[in-house]
Amino acid sequence: MPFPFTLPTTSSVLLSEYFSSATHPALPLHAATRRSVVKDALKKHKRLSAQSRSTHLPTVQDALTSYIAYLLTLNTASSYRDVGVERVDVEVEKPLEVEWRTTLSASIPGREAARPKVTGLHHEVAFVLSTLGYVHSLLRTSTIATTMKHLLEAHSIFTYVLSLPTLSAAKDAPLDVQPSTISALASLALAEATLIVVSKDDPYTAAVAEDRDETNRDWMFKAPTIPRVRAHLFARICLAAAEHATQACGLLTGNSAGKIDDDLVEYANDLRRTARGKAARFLAIDTEISGKTGEGLAWLRGAKKELGLSVELEEGKRKGFRGLKQSWQERREDRKVEKGGEWGLDAGRLEEARVVEMLEAKWDKENSTVNVQVVPPFEPLLANMPSGREYHSPQVYQPPTLDADTLAQLRAPPDPTEYAFRGDEEDSGGEDSYRKNEPVGAFPGTGPEYSRSATASSYY
Repeated sequence: MPFPFTLPTTSSVLLSEYFSSATHPALPLHAATRRSVVKDALKKHKRLSAQSRSTHLPTVQDALTSYIAYLLTLNTASSYRDVGVERVDVEVEKPLEVEWRTTLSASIPGREAARPKVTGLHHEVAFVLSTLGYVHSLLRTSTIATTMKHLLEAHSIFTYVLSLPTLSAAKDAPLDVQPSTISALASLALAEATLIVVSKDDPYTAAVAEDRDETNRDWMFKAPTIPRVRAHLFARICLAAAEHATQACGLLTGNSAGKIDDDLVEYANDLRRTARGKAARFLAIDTEISGKTGEGLAWLRGAKKELGLSVELEEGKRKGFRGLKQSWQERREDRKVEKGGEWGLDAGRLEEARVVEMLEAKWDKENSTVNVQVVPPFEPLLANMPSGREYHSPQVYQPPTLDADTLAQLRAPPDPTEYAFRGDEEDSGGEDSYRKNEPVGAFPGTGPEYSRSATASSYY
């Protein structure tokens, strides 16, 4: 399960006070309207329950995508560059100042994260695009292929943010949009997208879930199997995912600008452990299929070592206090799944542990009674694991743009009676409350203020 990012919130700002355009005078006004919709969508999303947020994510995605087209047009034009084939002149009246809540930076427990004021349009671009990347990481669907597509899109967005020269040159960026943090998020998304390739075709994970279901009897008729060639391929794909997760861990823990939230750091480390544990497990399957049960058991013990688990079992149960702690953590994850809360912060590590222990118990029994083989040390095996194999070829992110018809409409001067939609949500301090007459999760911009602005500033 991908990391459950918390979407940031932002303050109100009227872009037309900071930017003007002689060629497209309506551009700042329309950009301000789209930004207010984003602000409302993010604040309403924050108030929703964990169960309701997943259905509200497409609303946030649509708001961000609509605003990005205008935001990047402002950013390009204010740097004296053409927007496609169109010449758009934008003057910066004064440096943009806006607040964004930092949700990745470590904060005091029990206290809400800070909302620092940032100066410059480049910070606005970085926060908006990063938020869209979070949304794509959170968009989980019933089909694994679509989930993989969203994770790859998140990777492409984070990589695109890194390519922006103003971001890489910025020294005053908050920790959430520091190049090292964005690079770590890009690596993390690619690691998740790579690991999910294996997870969707892994019969052993499903077998463990069925084995825990007391009403299921499928395990009595057919044990899970996998072709040997595929097992070795899956191991190399897992090792590629581990390499990306390792890179993310290094970037998150080695940032001199500040301390990243512990949950994200631990998740990245757990993802690395899960990927390497899966790789060792698939190499164990590859070895066992060839008749080397003893070596297969050594690989499984190596997998447990990679997962950070106690290696020895006693009558099918984990030994010592560490084993009790692992069992308690598993039960806690089970309760989260049953209640529909946020689960998977261990990046699937405990789930993989169950698979490894299921195979170890089965093979150890067979090796003790049928085909006795010596179990060699696992350390030399782990030291000689094969190289990783990349599965994906990530595509370059193509940000939304304003088409020719929209740019043509923006050339018309705004009507004197027009004003930008400022949003229905209160600014600052009011994020944990809501208006009594407004349903939670309503689509942003449904109040009378929006009706008046929509007449003057149509949505297209």
